[in-house]
Amino acid sequence: MYTQFFGLREKPFAITPDPQYLYLSNRHGEALAHLLYGVTESGGFIQLTGEVGTGKTLLTRSLLDRLPDDIDLAVVLNPRLSAQEFLETIFDELHLDRPDDPSIKDLVDSLNKHLLEAHVSGRHTVLLVDEAQNLDADVLEQLRLLTNLETAKQKLLQIILVGQPELRQTLARNDLRQLAQRITGRYHLTNLSATETKAYVRHRLEVAGARRPIFSKLALTEVHRASGGVPRLINVICDRALLGAYTKEKPEISRQLVREAAAEISGREKPGRIAGWLPEIGIAAAVLALIIAAISWLWPAGPQLPDLQVATSKSIQGMRGLTGTLSLEDATEPLQGLRLSRSLQLASAPIATANAAATDTDPRSELPLTELLTSAGNLTGTDAAMRALLRLWSVNLDSRHGSPCEQVRAKNLKCEFQVGSWKLLQQLDRPAILSLVAPGGETHQVVIAGIGNDTAQFLLGNNSYAVPTEQVRELWFGEYLLVWRPNPIANSLMVPGIRSDGVRWLRQQLEALQGGPTNNSNYYDQTLAERVRQFQRQSRLAVDGMAGVHTLIALNNVNGSDEPRLRTRN
Repeated sequence: MYTQFFGLREKPFAITPDPQYLYLSNRHGEALAHLLYGVTESGGFIQLTGEVGTGKTLLTRSLLDRLPDDIDLAVVLNPRLSAQEFLETIFDELHLDRPDDPSIKDLVDSLNKHLLEAHVSGRHTVLLVDEAQNLDADVLEQLRLLTNLETAKQKLLQIILVGQPELRQTLARNDLRQLAQRITGRYHLTNLSATETKAYVRHRLEVAGARRPIFSKLALTEVHRASGGVPRLINVICDRALLGAYTKEKPEISRQLVREAAAEISGREKPGRIAGWLPEIGIAAAVLALIIAAISWLWPAGPQLPDLQVATSKSIQGMRGLTGTLSLEDATEPLQGLRLSRSLQLASAPIATANAAATDTDPRSELPLTELLTSAGNLTGTDAAMRALLRLWSVNLDSRHGSPCEQVRAKNLKCEFQVGSWKLLQQLDRPAILSLVAPGGETHQVVIAGIGNDTAQFLLGNNSYAVPTEQVRELWFGEYLLVWRPNPIANSLMVPGIRSDGVRWLRQQLEALQGGPTNNSNYYDQTLAERVRQFQRQSRLAVDGMAGVHTLIALNNVNGSDEPRLRTRN
């Protein structure tokens, strides 16, 4: 209903688990890496738990899109079954013929035979059980017995249990201690932080085709407060807020609209004007307490300060009864907002066919950057920036064929929206679109094509400008979009424990660079992880032993690919 009003291709906050909308927070990224590790590790159990709505099902759906080719996966979504029904479901998932009128022993024997044959042919079988907190004790015992299916050196079945926190309590029971001892990996998902909530909302809007920021900064803060960082609640609140804004013909979601949406889905009355200000009162009181505490620490001799501090503390305690528990993050966010309130999301959008015109270079802009952006306002939108960036890649775009990032995929290119530092931007060495925010709050999307010692080269339309780096960094809050050309078999995150052709390619690249013994294995073992860490240290990247976007781009750089570069210019 509201998608056309906001310029979206589809509803961005549907609660169905669509893998393309997966936002990898730190915790969710680690959880996905654990799952990927689990499907290739031999034997035992992997346990993934999390509260309702934290994204467990979406992670498992995303896992299906990243499976190595040699994995056979059986997924059980409804575990409220008897032991025999559970085994029959595994047969159905693996597309196996069941014995006629089988007993549990017949099913286990037949499954064991299949697993041995799969093992001989180099395939690995994984059983993933969702909502595992609903498993009966006899089914859990049957699962334990399935892990006894093994060769002399290797278990034949890897089992991943995904469920709510009650699963941990169930497996802690004394009568299930044998099963608990076979759990080789445990991971628990938590709610999103305030920063992650804001990035989550922006990510989903971007995937849905948002061409501009739709939620105000204060609205995003309210989304986190109202949802507690639970992804499913975030989706429901944001969806209702978009609908409310549509009915009121409001182009931007305000804090009040988010509050009304949260009240509607919870069944509460909409907050009145006074009630709506209670969170601000609580935050102001908390900030005042921090200021007084700082003053009393610096000036302990003041006889009246402690009494005033106690009074303020009591006021805060009273406010907690109305606004909920106040955290230090809540108290300091307004102070951070004074510095970061202009940080906005870079959104991609469909654009017209690119103009392949030559670029004229001005050695140095005579105007300050803020005045240059204002004077060239018609050239600093997302459309113009994407045209300028993709001209460097000799890519012609057609608005009839989807968004720019959809079109570049057909050219074996990939868009990456990132939030990082100036140093990381230099290390990745790729032209990028920076989101700059002028003092008045206007957002400008500009292409940075070069970085020197004290200047940066910007492309505005068909012209190039040299701008002092200091001026750029004053208006840039870390958001950028770059384009790169990944290897088709190694274009996404690779982590220890997985098997794929991309892993073999990664191993070959690093062995050629670093020397030493060679290995043609497609298994991401600890030796390869150490090679990746060594390369990351040399490339001055975050050292985690996982081959993600930054590591793969750095490998492209070392291999001397002929892609457009963010060449250093003095």
